[in-house]
Amino acid sequence: MERTFVMVKPDGVARALVGRIIGVFEEKGMTLKAMKLLDVTPELAKKHYAEHEGKSFYPSLIEYIQSGPVVVMCWEGPNAVSQVRALVGSTHPKDAAPGTIRGDLALDISNNLVHASDKPETAERELEIYFSDDDYVKEWRRADARWLLER
Repeated sequence: MERTFVMVKPDGVARALVGRIIGVFEEKGMTLKAMKLLDVTPELAKKHYAEHEGKSFYPSLIEYIQSGPVVVMCWEGPNAVSQVRALVGSTHPKDAAPGTIRGDLALDISNNLVHASDKPETAERELEIYFSDDDYVKEWRRADARWLLER
């Protein structure tokens, strides 16, 4: 099983869409392994967006991610990174397909509701930023797990 990182950004939390966004991943059959509601500190923001440091939009990313609380999550499932990215939709909502989180709920690239890791290496790095080993649920299976995956 693969794990991936998802963040409901400040606009998603402010618009009370956390439950709806979680529901998308649950309905797909993903397993929630860890979750936190938190304020992103300047240190966390810099770690999270380290690959964008020096780019013209970097300061606005740092400001935005600290503008309100976020919900960070670890989701698990087969091909979790690509599955979650497909559910989230294209970065720019105008390009996001109907039926995706951004396609249905977001209007602007700056406020696109959710962040999802783009590859397994990124997921691993982002999960390490926000979660320790003690944050993960160890022994838990969805009640419908046997119906989700062929064994």
